[in-house]
Amino acid sequence: MQQAQSPTPGTLNEALALIAQQQADMARLHAAHASWMRAVAHDLRAPLRHVVSFAPLLKESVGELAAAAPQAVHAAEDAHEFASTMERAARKMSAMLDGLVHISRAARAELQPELVDWVALTVPLVQALQAQYPQVQWSLPTPAQVPVLAHAEWLRVAMQALLDNAIKFSARQASPQVQVQAWPLADGWWRLVVQDNGAGFNDSRAQQLGELFQRMHHENEFDGVGCGLALVSTVAQRHGARWGVQSQPGQGCTVSLDWPGAH
Repeated sequence: MQQAQSPTPGTLNEALALIAQQQADMARLHAAHASWMRAVAHDLRAPLRHVVSFAPLLKESVGELAAAAPQAVHAAEDAHEFASTMERAARKMSAMLDGLVHISRAARAELQPELVDWVALTVPLVQALQAQYPQVQWSLPTPAQVPVLAHAEWLRVAMQALLDNAIKFSARQASPQVQVQAWPLADGWWRLVVQDNGAGFNDSRAQQLGELFQRMHHENEFDGVGCGLALVSTVAQRHGARWGVQSQPGQGCTVSLDWPGAH
């Protein structure tokens, strides 16, 4: 049988040069992305602040003009509504920029995974929300410990986003309920679950969730810009975890994270 030949020095040098070139290209892409995100985080906020700051002044000026010229009251009311729409749009865009920056940080952050007790991490988040929303009935995790492999801070961010969503979409129920549970899977994995009895949605559209700015409800129904589950998806993917959603209109929503644990 003929043995495989070792790479010739020339071929090896060419391969090393190609790898070095690709690494340099990747470094330039990361630098360009970081520069772009700085522009998003800082430079784009100045004009937004101007719109948010001057819209109330514009409404005040219009009100003064209407008081001085009663015949223009209808035009003044229209102008007041236009200014309010501009202000709402600017605040929404600011929230979208916040979400974009947060997701970008999650995608680029250097992770330092370690064994984290998911129960010890999640229960304080729930307790803080219990104090803020005493009308919500909570079901807390039953396992004493749930050891998962994660960067603790980013897992905390993902869980906070899931809990905030559960509160938001169930708060209008007569008896809002949020269940937070976990159970073991094969090979040391855990399924982490947040379930609410809120508005729900048709889960045939669930494939859109996890994408930036995707929403299942109209913005007039619920606050938000569609960044929460996109953030959860980013954090999960970076940890090698899987996530899924089950929901039906009026029957709440269940979000599950299948997360690697101790092997």
